[in-house]
Amino acid sequence: MAADHFVPHGWKRVSLHELAHVQTGVAKGKREFTEPIELPYLRVANVQDGRLDLHEIKTITVSKNEVTRYSLQSGDVLMTEGGDFDKLGRGFVWEGQIPNCLHQNHVFAVRPNRDRLDPYFLAYQTASGYGRGYFLNCSKQTTNLASINSTQLKEYPVLLPSAGEQTQIVSIIRCWDQGIEIAERLLSGKLVLRQGLMQQLLTGRRRLPRFSSSWRTVRLGRIFRERLETNRADLPLLSITTLEGVIPRAGVDRKDTSSENKSAYLRICPGDIGYNTMRMWQGVSGLSQLEGIISPAYTVITPDSSIDAEFMAVLFKYQPLVHLFWRYSQGMVDDTLNLKFTNLAKIKVTIPEKEEQTAIAGVFRLADREIALLRYELAALQEQKKGLMQQLLTGKRRVNVPVAA
Repeated sequence: MAADHFVPHGWKRVSLHELAHVQTGVAKGKREFTEPIELPYLRVANVQDGRLDLHEIKTITVSKNEVTRYSLQSGDVLMTEGGDFDKLGRGFVWEGQIPNCLHQNHVFAVRPNRDRLDPYFLAYQTASGYGRGYFLNCSKQTTNLASINSTQLKEYPVLLPSAGEQTQIVSIIRCWDQGIEIAERLLSGKLVLRQGLMQQLLTGRRRLPRFSSSWRTVRLGRIFRERLETNRADLPLLSITTLEGVIPRAGVDRKDTSSENKSAYLRICPGDIGYNTMRMWQGVSGLSQLEGIISPAYTVITPDSSIDAEFMAVLFKYQPLVHLFWRYSQGMVDDTLNLKFTNLAKIKVTIPEKEEQTAIAGVFRLADREIALLRYELAALQEQKKGLMQQLLTGKRRVNVPVAA
């Protein structure tokens, strides 16, 4: 439990209410005011998904007194009273992004005494393993849901170094934040570029050098057949993910603990494309490089010799074609839609000859390698920051504080 954590030399353990004012927000409801004021306000949705999201800001009608009480100030640390367990206790420092902004009653605004507690130090510490351990323990004591109340927040045991050490720690962690932000921008840019390549290369609007022959329109049922091989429980269990395609089941952090008879599972081979029959309209498909078996909830299709499977796997992620998958799926509502091979076979696509397909697939292979590398680098930075926070914010690793002249 966080309160039992060793207190480093020169640090103190201080309850949050001794270092900051904890303010709950304004509740939205039907009330009448003599002089109503309409102002923007932050909801749980704006602060609970791992970062501040200010794309959609609602307004609320309040009185003048409530404006004074609930207006956010630069340096307030925003926290929600509930949300995902992974994000419980995560705080965000408000920097005055929206003038005269209020906050919802499910959003706490913690206003530190800046002489004693740096807002960013508090935000980082509550989001660290130390802080999350405290809030998760509070949540387990009161409910099965991920939630905290104002009393629990006020009693949060801040591990408090000197102001100078706080400044140094915040400076170091913010450097990691900047690196993560740069990596996120690079990844976002590569994804946008890939989307542009899809719009150009998968439609023939832009041709690669050497290719000029006409493209042909064909039904998918003419170039694919369904693989219906079963009774291969001797093969490894595989799964299909949106980003990684066909991977070993262990790669999705799910152990096969069922006693289910695997005789109905479908064999999938290298060069096959597997797709989730009920989620093909969401683009859940992938080219297999492995041999194994997958759940009967998937469909396995094999291309004929005139088709480059890697090209078709890319094409199957192209949004206009994904929309066609939705149109040809059967079911009353999205949650029950399914695209069996008999309906997929009716869909028409316009494609080049196999040699051009292969060349186009090569372009996307290189783009996907760059994207995978950027995702790996981003994940590494995030993991490094997580470990660094756990060390610095609990005093396990100390920083050098400049001595005043």
